[in-house]
Amino acid sequence: MAERPSVAERRLHPVTPFRRAWAPVAVLAGWAVHDPNGAQQQLTRLTGTMLLLGLAVLVPLAGLYGFLSWWFTHFAVTGGELRIRTGLLFRRTAHIRLERIQAVDVSRPLLARVAGVAKLRIDVVGADKKDELAFLGEQEARALRAELLARAAGFTPETAQEVGEAPAQQLLHVPPRALAGSLLLTGATWGSLCAALVLPSVLWYATHNLWTVAATALPLLGAAGASSAGRFVAEFDWTVSASPDGLRIDRGLLDRAHETVPPGRVQTVRIVEPLLWRWPGWVRVELHVAGSANSVLIPVAPRAVAESVVARVLPGMTAPQQLSPSPRRAHWCLPVWWRGHRLAVTDTVLATRYGLLSRRLSLVPHAKVQSVRLTQGPWKRRWGLADVHVDTGAGKTVTARLRDAGEAARLLHEQAERSRTGRQDARPDRWMTG
Repeated sequence: MAERPSVAERRLHPVTPFRRAWAPVAVLAGWAVHDPNGAQQQLTRLTGTMLLLGLAVLVPLAGLYGFLSWWFTHFAVTGGELRIRTGLLFRRTAHIRLERIQAVDVSRPLLARVAGVAKLRIDVVGADKKDELAFLGEQEARALRAELLARAAGFTPETAQEVGEAPAQQLLHVPPRALAGSLLLTGATWGSLCAALVLPSVLWYATHNLWTVAATALPLLGAAGASSAGRFVAEFDWTVSASPDGLRIDRGLLDRAHETVPPGRVQTVRIVEPLLWRWPGWVRVELHVAGSANSVLIPVAPRAVAESVVARVLPGMTAPQQLSPSPRRAHWCLPVWWRGHRLAVTDTVLATRYGLLSRRLSLVPHAKVQSVRLTQGPWKRRWGLADVHVDTGAGKTVTARLRDAGEAARLLHEQAERSRTGRQDARPDRWMTG
């Protein structure tokens, strides 16, 4: 019997030990946070000489741990899988089948960008947690990403390395000014600012205690600023590009991330339109992707531009312009807010919208519907109303609320048939087909 050809295993970038050397220090920091009183007592017992001796022992041990953990970590691309072997004391080997890979993302934290390295994160169908290779050289990370995606597309090992990175066409770029403006027009930002101004004022009139006011105002102001600043930093220079391996997203001011929305894996697209965004005509586009943590496709963009990108995510499918409202008697079940619930069904998608102040339009392709359910409580039965729930492969549910009971029953049966025929006519989820 012929022996299998051996596959050369590779190590991570030599800078990796410096990252892993922090693990013992992190353990001590975690203990200090968990038991601050005990940590303080232990520190008071130590003299300056003992502290220096402790550092003289801890630093070399941390460095040794980082080096050994790097030395015992290997990875290799075999005939049908990516194999990652890790572990210093307890060995772990991850066998990632190449045909199960649905996305390979490249991220570069700030310090990694300075060192010229990148982190590779592999998204596998059915896995809750992404495996990662941290760190690789930037060029090596991009070359390995291209090879893995080519192998996932069905290319042979001999030709996968020659395919290289698939070309990309830029579809959208979010200017920093538009991103900053959208954050200023977000209700959560103004709500936090109002709370930071109103609540301390009430406390001042009630207590006349400056320390109480400061202790309340500063965290509220910090939370409002951190939320807006954090989103600006994370979504800075947001770029969406189309390529045969899916839609690529590049973003980040300090930490750069290169993510991929896998083709055929998008289960639901949601178009969010906050109240204050309606004047400039902006929307936000979110995704539900099967087996992936990707959730945002476009942080902010004009509606027409956003819908053109959605058409690339769901080929041949467009958002309906007219949606039917719930019956007027629905106000007995949901006063005022019943007006925000609307529904439309086209040949390709089921669309539901809810919300009066902040509108959310969900688009579910018929081929992605896993199950359909009808629910009707006693009060809704009294008014002849029912809800229809549509479950998708991403573990999410889209609900058409407060529909006429007869309409809901028809929708239940018709949607089940549309889902069955839609799956038969759907294109296969393959890489490198565009």
